[in-house]
Amino acid sequence: MRIIFMGTPEFAVPSLHSLVDNGYEVVAAVSQPDRPKGRKKVLAPTPVKEAAQARGIPVLQPQRMRSPEAVAELAEFEPDLIVTAAYGQILPRAVLDLPRLGCINVHGSLLPKYRGGAPIQRSIINGEAVTGVTIMYMAEGLDTGDMISRVEVPIRDEDTSGTMFEKLSRAGAALLLETLPSIVDGTAKAVPQDDAEATYAPNLTREDERIDWTRSAREIFNQVRGLVPMAGAFTYYNGDVLKVWESRALDKQAALAPGTIAEVSASSLIVQTGEGMLELLQVQPAGKKAMPASEWLKGTRPEPGAVLGGGEQ
Repeated sequence: MRIIFMGTPEFAVPSLHSLVDNGYEVVAAVSQPDRPKGRKKVLAPTPVKEAAQARGIPVLQPQRMRSPEAVAELAEFEPDLIVTAAYGQILPRAVLDLPRLGCINVHGSLLPKYRGGAPIQRSIINGEAVTGVTIMYMAEGLDTGDMISRVEVPIRDEDTSGTMFEKLSRAGAALLLETLPSIVDGTAKAVPQDDAEATYAPNLTREDERIDWTRSAREIFNQVRGLVPMAGAFTYYNGDVLKVWESRALDKQAALAPGTIAEVSASSLIVQTGEGMLELLQVQPAGKKAMPASEWLKGTRPEPGAVLGGGEQ
């Protein structure tokens, strides 16, 4: 059976490896074009491209999968099945119709909840206790295809998007191997999604990263860990950006406006929110690396009563 694998980030790599390690013939890998990375903007290959090349698999990187040239190039590989995992482009009907066994997707949520490009981050930010992976047949809509299988994975308080990406990527790879035999022999039972239960997880924006201190301490705690290790949540201190990389929600309250620094110790600072207080444990001041709050406080000594938030001055 000839498989084309389509994926881009690290999330997709375990699924690619599991296919090859278990004897499936991956005839080509498709990934997003290389992008500039780091401060020097050096062009860097995607994780899937690196993994595929290391295993001697040809890699295609079309700018637009909808282009006739991209479709024709895929067709030359005569795939029996296309497997995608966080590829990053919606496949057109011409691609969906190529393989005789169809196209399946390894999606990082329990569909129909969290359709879209940021299901893992949004699940954490929204305070979900459970997420998972769904394998589905692909359709022309955004993650709307019939579901074949899924597995649940709990979200712990100590989890971040980084730890959940790792857990779900492994769970997805294992589920893919469990599911493939039924797809190959035609016994897979596809279940339509209930669109009435659908929720969406659009890609994150800069505004999603801004801390709104009128929200509860628990909500901000979820926001902070949902943005690790990507962009990080941010606020302002004295007009400069202050990122928050680690925090803890406290069940305590004071008669202070949200965003007001309530307590400062040698190791952390505690900020009043709309409900409860948030202890900042790891921060990143403008122009510097992330550091324990204790290190930041050695050089910056905010007084209780100072207010975080607002914007640049």
